Amino acid sequence: MGSVPSPETMTTVESDQVLGTTDRQAVLRLRRRAIELGHLEAWLTQGRGSFHFENVRALRSLLRFGLRVMGLLARGERNALNPVVREIRLAFPKLPEAFCGFRLLHLSDLHVDALAGFPDVIADRLESLQADLCVLTGDYRFEVYGPCHNVYAHMEKLLSHIHAREGIIGILGNHDFAEEAVELERMGVRMLVNQAWELRRGRESLWFIGLDDPHYYGCDDLPGAMTAVPDEAFKILLVHTPELFREAEERGIDLYLCGHTHGGQICLPGIGPLLVNASCPRKYTRGVWRYKTLTGYTSPGVGSSLLPVRFNCPPEIGLIELRCMHHRSH
Repeated sequence: MGSVPSPETMTTVESDQVLGTTDRQAVLRLRRRAIELGHLEAWLTQGRGSFHFENVRALRSLLRFGLRVMGLLARGERNALNPVVREIRLAFPKLPEAFCGFRLLHLSDLHVDALAGFPDVIADRLESLQADLCVLTGDYRFEVYGPCHNVYAHMEKLLSHIHAREGIIGILGNHDFAEEAVELERMGVRMLVNQAWELRRGRESLWFIGLDDPHYYGCDDLPGAMTAVPDEAFKILLVHTPELFREAEERGIDLYLCGHTHGGQICLPGIGPLLVNASCPRKYTRGVWRYKTLTGYTSPGVGSSLLPVRFNCPPEIGLIELRCMHHRSH
């Protein structure tokens, strides 16, 4: 199976690091931390329900060796260092008029420590972009185990290049540990851990619902997160993976923003992605999609996982403009 991380390589934190000094999300983070440690124990003892293919170091080495032999490794890394900015317009029948033209900067799967020089490239791309709000949909680091502190300086630098007048909100992904939420909040990010947040303009508002990771940790709680959200509200769901699209539509979500799949990351011409790592139809794993009354956008991701390479699937920074229905969407 390949080597697994030893307990010594896993992150260890004191309770106050997970909680924060006066943390409004203390109970949720302790629950998340308990699940993280439970997954570690199951993995180390070959238990069920905790497999994460990125933990298998031999697989990464094998892929790297294969690409090097084929002369493709350097090209794949260059592709991973060349993100594109995709501008998208989405129209909705119930979008409040005060938010017509509202621009969301969507960043997912940053994996900021994957490649040397990568944070500088992303910071340069972000510098010229203007948005009303930035949303982060998880996976800030490259590894799925080990200490998190090496990503914080990179994240702080990237955040300083984001220009969003209403600030930055974010959620956790399957690569993230609970203490990352604390550090990101210290940097000024409003982290939503199964929580909702209302953004008002005069008498009108948008509601943003942020879920914890449903794919690996299974910590999501959409009903609980929506407790205070009015039925008639315009609702934007932030969740790491597209796998909850059915539940989201049933709950009246208007816009579903996610990532996780990387669009496949390695795609073959005429065939598509080799792997999307999500339990849902492939049409929901990249780009704009619709399910009944629900509109969704699955980001191909800004960074890369397992190996920092891309083929026929460029990294993407999303700039989404919300429009009222009488405006065209594309």
